[in-house]
Amino acid sequence: TTCTPRSTRVRSAPPPPAYRVNSAVKCCLPSSFRFCRTSKAAKRRNREVTMIGSSVRVVARRRPQAAVLVSRITLGTRRGHGTAAAAAARTPPPHRPVMAGETVRFLEPQNNQTFIDMTFGAGGHSRALLEAAPGATIVALDRDPHAHRLACEMATEYPGRILPVLGRFSELPALLRTLPEGYGRQRFIDGIIFDFGCSSMQFDEAARGFSIAHDGPLDMRMDKDRCPEQLSAAEVLARVQEQDLARILKVYGEEKQAKKIARAIVNARFTVKRIETTAELASIVAHCLSGNQGNEMAGPGSVGGNSFEYRQDKLRRPAHVATKTFQALRIFVNNELNEINYGMVLARHLLRTGGKLVTIAFHSLEDTIVKRHLTGHVVDDVASRVPLQFISHTLAHETDTMQQMMKPNWRQLTKHVVVPSEAEVSANPRSRSAKLRAAVRLS
Repeated sequence: TTCTPRSTRVRSAPPPPAYRVNSAVKCCLPSSFRFCRTSKAAKRRNREVTMIGSSVRVVARRRPQAAVLVSRITLGTRRGHGTAAAAAARTPPPHRPVMAGETVRFLEPQNNQTFIDMTFGAGGHSRALLEAAPGATIVALDRDPHAHRLACEMATEYPGRILPVLGRFSELPALLRTLPEGYGRQRFIDGIIFDFGCSSMQFDEAARGFSIAHDGPLDMRMDKDRCPEQLSAAEVLARVQEQDLARILKVYGEEKQAKKIARAIVNARFTVKRIETTAELASIVAHCLSGNQGNEMAGPGSVGGNSFEYRQDKLRRPAHVATKTFQALRIFVNNELNEINYGMVLARHLLRTGGKLVTIAFHSLEDTIVKRHLTGHVVDDVASRVPLQFISHTLAHETDTMQQMMKPNWRQLTKHVVVPSEAEVSANPRSRSAKLRAAVRLS
């Protein structure tokens, strides 16, 4: 049924109120946003209201720079978040290393061997290796100071078997020279482990700002205590331009609606306030994309009560619509992909002939870099990056030189990626996206 409003006159909108914590504020949203039937007081506001079926579409007056819709949403206050009861209900589950059994099976640790755990975290993989080979030695590397403290505690449990090192992949060569004599030389390591992405400890701690499920400051820095000058995710959103933000979301998050999300974030930044919490960012992205979901706005709550906040991922599993946005910001803030690429280069130089490599990736960007190193050309080779038109065709190489250049550096132990078993996914749902690759270093 179509109802014609008494007046179609559009008046100028009043200025938004000052922001107050845990209060309903005005936020800029795309003009395609749809929400449930509003009250009569809201209809009398200075907009043209058209009844379409059982929903109400509000057409806002065009403003300079963008056509936006001003709607009341609550930033930072979501049902089940921020209360003492909810905090008690969100007790972090015990840490479970992802595919620890498969890691030990591929590495085949022996006594008197040396391994590097490039992403120590809570030490689950290192502990599994030491239980399989009590005489092995592990260099425990992590950029997170909290994980480094856990490595120091485990070092007291295994005297002389754990060597804690604090730093990034790119800092490892200098850090190895600080260890006892012999650890700084090339091609002496028997095995290397990579477990990319965030650890469960980082996701479960709201103050770190990694998780959508826990409201906290929008930080996302893995080593903020060690590098306080590094920009946080909130500072990135406050400074980056719209087109640059859209590119970050597109490249690092593989987000199809990157431009739309970037426009909504920039509009909210200029018209409301600076985005400072994870709940604010998740709410803006959810309301921005709700028009594409075909669902009307419901009250905050569970998946069923707030279905417009969820969509299906590549494996047809429910995922929050802001998941890719959070992933993109985390990768950008921590420079993760460049660190992964450099870590793979280091693995090739540090592993001895016959040494084994195990990598665990959780999304396609990480796995693509690993696969490129294991199956493609040498990424850090300068000659492989020079376009053909700039290479002199008068240069000639000996047959032995050409064969040496084309010789592979890795032999993969598996034809395809290894995924966790159904039992492990049931016990540890966070492992469902894991992809394991294993390879042997050739001469």
